[in-house]
Amino acid sequence: MKKPSLLIIFLSVFIDLIGFGIVLPLLPLYSKQFGAGGAIIGVIIASFSLMQFLFAPAWGRLSDRIGRRPVILISNAGSTISYALFAVASTLTGPSGLWLLLVSRIFAGICGANLSVANAYIADISSPEKRTQRMGLIGMAFGLGFVFGPALGSFSFHQFGLPGPGWTAASLCAMNFLLGCFVLGESWKPNSEHVQKRPKLAQWMQTLQRPTVGFVIGTYFLATFCFACFESTFSLLVKEQFRFDERHTGYLFTYCGLFGAFLQAGVVGWLNRRFGEQRLIAGSLIAVAVSLAVLPVVSHLTGVLLTLGLFAAGSGINRPPTFGLISLRTPPEEQGATLGVAQSAASLARIFGPIFANTLYALKPSLPYLACAGIALFAGLWAWNYLCRPDPELMNADVQNAG
Repeated sequence: MKKPSLLIIFLSVFIDLIGFGIVLPLLPLYSKQFGAGGAIIGVIIASFSLMQFLFAPAWGRLSDRIGRRPVILISNAGSTISYALFAVASTLTGPSGLWLLLVSRIFAGICGANLSVANAYIADISSPEKRTQRMGLIGMAFGLGFVFGPALGSFSFHQFGLPGPGWTAASLCAMNFLLGCFVLGESWKPNSEHVQKRPKLAQWMQTLQRPTVGFVIGTYFLATFCFACFESTFSLLVKEQFRFDERHTGYLFTYCGLFGAFLQAGVVGWLNRRFGEQRLIAGSLIAVAVSLAVLPVVSHLTGVLLTLGLFAAGSGINRPPTFGLISLRTPPEEQGATLGVAQSAASLARIFGPIFANTLYALKPSLPYLACAGIALFAGLWAWNYLCRPDPELMNADVQNAG
């Protein structure tokens, strides 16, 4: 029997996110080519996150019932089909191409169980003291996927034309599916006596009733909301302030991705041992607040790079202790469902964040950054007050509300 492997699950998420990174920057371009206006482009981009919001808890709950491996394989197979649909859509014209493009993103969102179930997989095979550090591997895969994905998408576009990126992403996901079939071991042996079947709303209520878990998912929603606001307006900001084109803006995003991936791979474990999950969550949100407040007022490239470094540090450090603490306060048989709720909350933030940010940006470019700085500062200070104090009753309440 194949043994569960940290390396294999990292590769699985990394390959999946490369495929995601290939396609995501091209969505507005392809949608516009099919005649879509701004609102329709927004709907197509948001459809993936909307489907993840609706389906992530169900996939997590299913992985608690039948194991992580089959759900990850289903997700990889679904990604392959969705990117193939994206490639076919790029060869069409007008409304038919636009509708198939939307279908491809909806299907990708429905099957997008990799992240939440991969977090549960890591929780299954990690001791409590190593769990947060290993959760950083998912963040590292996320960052690296967004570094290599757009570059590979650009290369395949120039080599093979409009369908090239879609077929490249589909090929990678097909390889990922085969890799999982042959080498991915199961990490969780479900016990039907302990795995409870709950409707989706009941699962949300059950999860959010645990004081620490519910609170941390709330802060993760706010952190993701701020990040979604940043990534949906940053290219507009630097174009207006420094006249940067798409290529130079891409370099800045790559810088953020590499910096965040480095921190999550090599620094989070040390920081967690020194400060603990609670302080890292609070401190990371405060770092995000400071960087967002400064970004719209910096006037030279050095200042942009330093501020982006602080933002990448805050954003990159936030995710591992968040999922680590959620996992530590969740019973083993509920890991998939609970982490699915957390991932679903992040998807909800990615739906509303860009709409909020771009609405404010149209009024004044600095407004979304100042608003999100206030949100992150509030969340960070609230987390410091709520989490960074000895309170055994909170842990007891988490356990009592797990049933």
